[in-house]
Amino acid sequence: MNPPIDKRDASRLFRDRLQHLLGRSGLNRSAFSAGVGVDRSALSQLLAGEVTRLPRAETLMRIASVHGVSLDWLLGLSQAEDVTAAIKPALEMEEAPDDHDTALLETWHAEASGSKIRYVPTTLPDFLRTDAVISYESRENKRTLSSRIDEAKGRIAYTRRSETDMEICMPAQRLTDLKHGTGIWADLALPARLAQLDHMAALADELYPSLRLYLYDGQSHFSAPYTVFGPYRVSVYMGDMYLVLNAKEAVGALARHFDNLIRAATVQAHEVAGWIRDLRAA
Repeated sequence: MNPPIDKRDASRLFRDRLQHLLGRSGLNRSAFSAGVGVDRSALSQLLAGEVTRLPRAETLMRIASVHGVSLDWLLGLSQAEDVTAAIKPALEMEEAPDDHDTALLETWHAEASGSKIRYVPTTLPDFLRTDAVISYESRENKRTLSSRIDEAKGRIAYTRRSETDMEICMPAQRLTDLKHGTGIWADLALPARLAQLDHMAALADELYPSLRLYLYDGQSHFSAPYTVFGPYRVSVYMGDMYLVLNAKEAVGALARHFDNLIRAATVQAHEVAGWIRDLRAA
């Protein structure tokens, strides 16, 4: 059974698209509401977000029909506005951006603005890394150090925005490896490793609750790196490309997988800053 879209996301998407149609029509609210057969006061309530429930099905169909858009687009289930537009592929492959093209990720984040973004990082969360760790991890990456540092700073600024709602899940062992210089961190000097732990603890404190970081036991649970961009898509990081899942069923399945990681977390979001500081001091 497919999971329903959160009613807040559904009503927000509908409201945004109804506002778009009103603006594009060139009509005032009285004329627009008369054209689709609803009261002007009801239209005002829908546009103001005073109700979270959607209009009746016949009203939605009339709005879509009168203004020549697909019902799926009006409800936020599709990015294709035209009723004759081709169906978006359920699965796509996108090359990971290089130094000169980060527009793809920016577009996905912008499209999901106001929705929940859920993120399983490859190593450490990209925007919670220090410059020294970014430099260390950039040795085998085609992107330049400066572009990766700039992107991290931009993502931090994005996370500080009031509408941000982001969750991150990662194995606790990744941080214990960092502390002890084991695994992938064997060649990173101790001062840089400790500075990274201090940096993450400080940001976890500062950005909570807009940003919630959970730690799970990597020995009993596994996850590939991926990001859920609200109800729109999931991108699975493959190293030099992204596997992009657009189908509602796939997005729902990965969102449920993320829920399971949160349920399995041994360190909850409100505890993580203190846990990192204890690890650093041990």
